Amino acid sequence: MKRPFKLYWFYVHALGGLATYAFTPHVTGLENVPRTGAAIIAANHLAVIDDAVIPLVTPRMVHYMAKEEYFTSPGIKGAFKKFFFTSAGCFPVARSGGSKSLGALEHAREILSKGELFGIHPEGTRSPDGRLYKGHTGVARLAYETGAPIIPVGIIGTNIAQPIGSVMPHRHHVEVHFGTPITVSRTDSAHVTHDMLRNVTDRLMKAISELSGQTYVDEYAQVEKARLRQEHERAAQEAAHRRHAAQHFVE
Repeated sequence: MKRPFKLYWFYVHALGGLATYAFTPHVTGLENVPRTGAAIIAANHLAVIDDAVIPLVTPRMVHYMAKEEYFTSPGIKGAFKKFFFTSAGCFPVARSGGSKSLGALEHAREILSKGELFGIHPEGTRSPDGRLYKGHTGVARLAYETGAPIIPVGIIGTNIAQPIGSVMPHRHHVEVHFGTPITVSRTDSAHVTHDMLRNVTDRLMKAISELSGQTYVDEYAQVEKARLRQEHERAAQEAAHRRHAAQHFVE
C-alpha cells in the first residue's frame, strides 16, 4: 500500500504551528491511543477540518476516508483540495456505494492489518446542526473483523472555526478528547449479528457524546439532512408562489 508518509509529516510539521495558533487545540486522553498496533479512531463529525485537526494532535499517522469529490474536483481549487486531504492521510471513498465503496472498506482493513491507525466518523456525514447523530455499524464491523480497539473521540469547536458552507476556517479554539478504548474479540463475520454491531455502535456513540458534550439524536444525520433539504425546497416554492401572486395582483 502506497502511503504518503513524507507528505503527511510535512503537513503536520510545516502547518502544525500555524494550525496550533489558529485553533489553540486542547487535547486530553492521548494515553488511550496505543503507541503501536492497530486502532480505529472514531470521532464525531462537525466540519471538514476534523480530518485535519486529529492528525495534528495525534503522534501517529491516522488514515482517513474522505468523499471522492475532494480528490477529483477540477481546477486550482480542486488540486488544492486533493493535496490537502492526501497530506492529511485521507483516501477517497465513493458515496454512491458499489464496488468503489467496498474497495475503500478493504483499504481500511488493510490499514488495520498492518498495525496502523484508521480514522472514521460513525455518523457518516457532518452534523447539520451540531448535535450528535446515530452511528452506522461499519465501525463495529471493522472492529470485529480485525480485532482492533475502537478509540472514541469527541471534537469540540470545529463547526465554529469552519461553519457549514465555509471553505477556509478562521481562528477559534478547538478541543479533542480521546476516550477509553472499546474492545471486542475478533470474530468471523459469519458469526457477527446485527444486535452485536448495534450494541457496540451505541456504546461508541454514548462515549462520543460524553466526550463532546453533544446532545444525541437517535436518527441518522442523512435522514435529518434530507428533511431539512425538503423544508428548504418547500419554503422556496412557497416564496416563489407568493411573489408570483403579488405580481399578478399588481398587474
